[in-house]
Amino acid sequence: MRLLTFEVNGVVKVGLYTGRGIVDLPKAYLAIYEAESAPDFLYSMRRLIESGEPALRLISELGDRAIKSGRGDLLINPASINWLPPVTDPEKILCVAVNYRAHGEESSTKPPERPYFFPKFRNALIGNGQPIVKPKASNKVDWEVELGVVIGRRGKYIDVKDALNHVFGYVVTNDISMRDWQFPSMDQFGMDWIHGKSMDGAMPVGPYVVTRDEVPDPHNLRLTLRVNGVVEQDGNTRDLIFKIPELIHWASQGITLKPGDYISTGTPAGVGFPKGKFLKHGDVVEAEVEGIGLLRNPVVNEE
Repeated sequence: MRLLTFEVNGVVKVGLYTGRGIVDLPKAYLAIYEAESAPDFLYSMRRLIESGEPALRLISELGDRAIKSGRGDLLINPASINWLPPVTDPEKILCVAVNYRAHGEESSTKPPERPYFFPKFRNALIGNGQPIVKPKASNKVDWEVELGVVIGRRGKYIDVKDALNHVFGYVVTNDISMRDWQFPSMDQFGMDWIHGKSMDGAMPVGPYVVTRDEVPDPHNLRLTLRVNGVVEQDGNTRDLIFKIPELIHWASQGITLKPGDYISTGTPAGVGFPKGKFLKHGDVVEAEVEGIGLLRNPVVNEE
């Protein structure tokens, strides 16, 4: 299934993306079951994930019945909604530094001996179609297409062999980076991971989360990123240094991973910094992962 969070008429809901449109799940529930209210997990992706398999079975049934009903009011045109990040309120957003060797080479950075994680905050999250705001504070705003993992099951000290059982699904992420802040002149303190990575709107995620059962091999997916239609990045997840089970294992060392948490797995070569290319007002960025989706965001200057 392809599940999304969207806003329509000021109400945030969970939807099911289909070839015929987006099923408005709360509305479908009220209509099909003639109910006065819908379950709260149809209004929150994180609560849906926490509800487990029974919630997914209900959504599958709702989707089938909504389409078979022939009721057009239960299906929404994707172009008419305000797309939000699939999980709008994760407890954690963990990103991985230098997880493709070619990216390490282009940035003159040696890959770590074990995954190196840095955080992003909720203020950075934006959805498909929402603008990447080029902040007044930065003149070197860069792109990084990545495969993102959405955690589905709580866990700590997770074994590599069991790690994929903790995955709910996959998303496209774009690790927007302010390079003039990420690499400051204060060498004794290292890089500035906070301002360099987590300014407002610096984490586009979406367009939806594709459930794990629909992605048989997450380690053989093409990733591409285009700016104004020009391909800047073109890689494949088979080149990940640390695979997804290893990332989950290491991320859970001393930290409890919870349903709805994001892990962004790293970017292939082709970022703008080594080329002296950066995002500017009016640009359109398209980050795409094969079988997962296309995440499209315009760039606007901060007012």
